Amino acid sequence: MENKKGLMLVISGPAGSGKGTVNNHLLETGDFVYSVSATTRPPRPGEINGKNYHFITREEFEKRIKSGDMLEYTEYCTNLYGTPKKEAEEVLASGKNLILEIEVEGAANVKAKYPDAVLILLLPPSFEIQEQRLRNRGTETEEKILLRLARTKEELKSSDIYDYVVYNHDGRDTEAAEQIMSIVNSERCALKRNPNVAKLYFSKNK
Repeated sequence: MENKKGLMLVISGPAGSGKGTVNNHLLETGDFVYSVSATTRPPRPGEINGKNYHFITREEFEKRIKSGDMLEYTEYCTNLYGTPKKEAEEVLASGKNLILEIEVEGAANVKAKYPDAVLILLLPPSFEIQEQRLRNRGTETEEKILLRLARTKEELKSSDIYDYVVYNHDGRDTEAAEQIMSIVNSERCALKRNPNVAKLYFSKNK
């Protein structure tokens, strides 16, 4: 009997890695569901509650932490961000793969609580290309670009917590998504996710 439970997939990557584009390719397949994070920060223009984020008060967020209703959470720039536990587990039980697009700290928290989670680091082909992509955007100040690049150097010091690395080359974001799908297919076939193979194989009720 094939294991029908979905995989918890953490996809992290620095600014300029193309996470949004690659994740959209995965969502288009119908086999993946994007986890909508909760946050205490106010919505920005154009953001929709329940689609971009679940916008809640700090009091409500802290209440969910105490009750164990947050799968993982972190504080960034005085605001709390986290993954609602109930929604995540419902997606996994449905057989869909859950995408958590979170930073290194959040990824480490997920791995500690859910050892079966698959952590993927999505990177540009090189640090130089990452810098080029950020500058080509033309939307950020020099100070902001330097801060993002410095953050990348710090985050990659913890790259060993990830299970896989996928490089997103220019114009080949579809290929990067296909690599992630291959990883998911391989993980679904792993014996650690399919215990009691012999017993199930000979079962008349499989």
